[in-house]
Amino acid sequence: MAGSDRFVVGCAQMRVTDEKSRNLAVAEQLIRQGADQGARLVVLPEMFLWRGPESDISGAAETLDGPSVHRLAAAAQRASLTLVAGSFYESDGVGGLPFNTTVVFGPDGNRLGVYRKIHLFDVSIPGRVEVRESDRMRGGDKVQCVETPVGKLGLSVCYDLRFPELYRRLVREGALIVCVPSAFTHATGAAHWEVLLRARAIENQVYVVAPNQVGPTATGPAVWGGSSIVDPWGEVLSRAPDSECLITAEVDLQHQADVRSGLPCLEHGRLTTGGEVMDRGAR
Repeated sequence: MAGSDRFVVGCAQMRVTDEKSRNLAVAEQLIRQGADQGARLVVLPEMFLWRGPESDISGAAETLDGPSVHRLAAAAQRASLTLVAGSFYESDGVGGLPFNTTVVFGPDGNRLGVYRKIHLFDVSIPGRVEVRESDRMRGGDKVQCVETPVGKLGLSVCYDLRFPELYRRLVREGALIVCVPSAFTHATGAAHWEVLLRARAIENQVYVVAPNQVGPTATGPAVWGGSSIVDPWGEVLSRAPDSECLITAEVDLQHQADVRSGLPCLEHGRLTTGGEVMDRGAR
């Protein structure tokens, strides 16, 4: 990994509307704010680009060569930082259901990686949450750990947070920081958001950068907010208030190494993926 073992990361909390121009302007403002505060990494929330009626999704979706992606690449380059562009509806260009896609840009504006959300949020909690993402998007099928100037980033989106096997796979592939751009609902966020973020950080001894949407939405359930940055010991280093904002915290990779050395649980696992117990020391 290039650069210092200590650096600032930024986590952008946004109130996403059905006006792309407005959302992009806010995203660019928060990216600039991150650069002004010395951040080397900024992460945007899930569906930061557009959130509107289901009937308008096909028109709002863009390809990876679309104008919004180019604009974000330019924003990363101007700010000279690594940008995890939350997620957006990615068109396949032939009229099929879009993906929910994260794009990572380097400080030079080049694209470093792409992740398509694997787990789709199909839930029915009567009187609280009714969502069926599989009606409006396709799930991805590849785990993505991306090499960047600040180290390896493990990529995930929102509902992925409930599947610990994904994060263990990312850590096995070398992730030091995992990103969780989200639009966690108010009902589930109030009960589970911080608990899950801290659990993923503690059990994998990684930094977790988790930007969430905030405020009321024109369509769909209300979102929770509470964007957070958590360290490998499970300490919440920074938590957003209930407004559009950028929060920051310092990543200290030596602290992470000390946590992993002092409590080497990543080396002590004895169950195979099939649930069988291995001899101690076998991997």
